[in-house]
Amino acid sequence: MNNQNYKLQFITHYNEHYSYIDSARVALEGGCRWLQLRMKQADDVTMEQTALVVQKMCKDYGATFIIDDNVSLVKKIKADGVHLGKNDMPIAEARKILGEQYVIGGTVNSFEDILHHLEGTAPDYFGCGPFRFTTTKEKLAPTLGIEGYKRIVAQMRERDISIPIVAIGGIRKEDIPDILACGIDGIALSGSVLNADNPVEEMQMIVDACKQ
Repeated sequence: MNNQNYKLQFITHYNEHYSYIDSARVALEGGCRWLQLRMKQADDVTMEQTALVVQKMCKDYGATFIIDDNVSLVKKIKADGVHLGKNDMPIAEARKILGEQYVIGGTVNSFEDILHHLEGTAPDYFGCGPFRFTTTKEKLAPTLGIEGYKRIVAQMRERDISIPIVAIGGIRKEDIPDILACGIDGIALSGSVLNADNPVEEMQMIVDACKQ
């Protein structure tokens, strides 16, 4: 995967002030160039309508557009790729459906999860977390913290595994330097941007933090 946009990912969310589409717009205006549309409770019609709007916005900004879980929708509207959780479609099956031109990300919580992926069809990147407790995701896996990331990165280096690994889960702007110092390749976040007093400005500061 040669697209460097993955190094800062925004996962769409909503609150009392912003819709899913608003959240995507905030992230793009703030300089993020990789969006994942995640709408776990949405029906198919709402999901597709929202995806088409966000996809156009991403094209306007030159951003990568990933859809969570929904492989068929990715193929139907020709999004850039899909992110698959541990209980979603197997990566091998998604790769057969989508082909090599689409990005496929996979969720991991441990080095054992990474090894499990490598026994079959490996994803283009790992979304690894959660860093800390977060309310934006149900059925949360055990939190990793800095020490967890250090351990996983060290184990990957020992095995010469070079697939990019992106930290996710309750990450705030002030966490980013320490997380990147662990050897993590990228950061994915959601609520910390949307719940800020000025989300666009918060996203801009996070973009700058990821460049350090």
